[in-house]
Amino acid sequence: MLSAGFHDVPKGHVTTVVTYLEMTSPSQRAARDIPDLNLVLHDDMDPELYRSLFRKIGQDYLWFSRLSSTDTDLASLFRDPDYHLYTLQRDGQDLGLMELDFRQVGECELAFFGLDDALIGTGAGRFLMTHAITNAFARPITRLHVHTCTLDSPQALSFYIRSGFTPYKQQIEIAADPRLTGHLPKTAAPQIPMYP
Repeated sequence: MLSAGFHDVPKGHVTTVVTYLEMTSPSQRAARDIPDLNLVLHDDMDPELYRSLFRKIGQDYLWFSRLSSTDTDLASLFRDPDYHLYTLQRDGQDLGLMELDFRQVGECELAFFGLDDALIGTGAGRFLMTHAITNAFARPITRLHVHTCTLDSPQALSFYIRSGFTPYKQQIEIAADPRLTGHLPKTAAPQIPMYP
């Protein structure tokens, strides 16, 4: 447990405040259909294609956790019947990502949720979240949970709360800066300073 006050962050690292949120029954928010968008469930996905989408959606927010996963680990995860990987597509192009993890009995984690910049502000986020909530609670769960952090889009936390999630815990995360480890280009997330 950190004491109150300021704490030095090791050089070469980034720090973020992580907020955990949960929903214990499905919210009733409706989303309009967006005719040119399709939600596609993948039984499997080529790890390199996945990493490319993961980077496209998340590199400006320093998403890095999956970039160090091996091809074998990713393939095993995507083939797990209790792990559901969806992409949001327009004209066959993946522009959104939603991952539902049912591996903990009785609950579901919204493990990843994000959109390409081209879809921000179009209603695609609400469309995708409505499907996340509906698909999660279609299974016998008592809790859907997600976490976001201060490195994510500034709209993320309020979006989750408006979607019906309630914050229940915060943590500080310190991790090696993925731009310095080579997992992301040094030009990623220019709004977040690097301290090599």
